[in-house]
Amino acid sequence: MIEAVIFDLDGVLVSTDEQHYQAWKRLAREEEIPFDRAVNESLRGISRMASLDIILEKAERQYEPATKKELAKRKNNLYVQLIQRLTPADMLPGAMSNLAELKAAGIRVAVGSSSRNTGEILSRIGLSGYFDAVADGNDITHSKPDPEVFLVAMNRLGQTPEQCLVVEDAEAGVEAALAAGMRVLGVGAAASSKKATHTVASLAHFSILQWIQELDKA
Repeated sequence: MIEAVIFDLDGVLVSTDEQHYQAWKRLAREEEIPFDRAVNESLRGISRMASLDIILEKAERQYEPATKKELAKRKNNLYVQLIQRLTPADMLPGAMSNLAELKAAGIRVAVGSSSRNTGEILSRIGLSGYFDAVADGNDITHSKPDPEVFLVAMNRLGQTPEQCLVVEDAEAGVEAALAAGMRVLGVGAAASSKKATHTVASLAHFSILQWIQELDKA
C-alpha cells in the first residue's frame, strides 16, 4: 500500500526552468562560455555543482575548485533574484488539486528536491508548511540520480520504500526513486521514461490518488 507521495519540486509543482536558464545564460555569457537551451535541458534534475561542471566542459580555460564555488554562488544569486517574482499563480496545473486530494485521503506528502532554494520557492508559491516533510539540497551530499534525497524524505515521513511513490519530471529523478526502492510516476519531461512505473504528460487532468488506489488493488 502506498502511504506517502514524495514530489520533486521543479517541473512537478512549479516550473523555474526559465529562471534557471536565464541565470546560467548570464553567467556563461560573462565567462564567455557557449550555452543554449539544449545544454540547459541536460541540467534537469541534477545539482548546481554538477550542472556547472557540464557547462564548464565548453570553457576554454580550466577553473580551480575555489573559482568554481564562486561561479556557483554567482549563479545562485542571479537565480534567487529571479524567483522573487514567483507567486501562487506559478504553481503548475494539477499540482494543488492533487495535493489537496491526497491529503484529504490521509496520504502523507513530502518534497524531495536537489534545490537548495526549496524553502524560498515553496514560500513564494504559497506552499510553505503544507508538506509533512521536506528534503532538499541542504540535507544531502549526493544529488540525483543518487537516491539520498528521497531516502531522507522517506525517513522524515516514517515510511518504508514500498510505501512511497515519487513524482518526478527528470530521468535522473526517476533513476533515484527506483534506486531507493520506490515506485515512480514520471511527468512532464519524464513522460517518455521507459523506467518509470507509470508516466503521464501532465498532472492537469490526472488523479494521483485514483491511480494509487488502482495500483494497490492490482
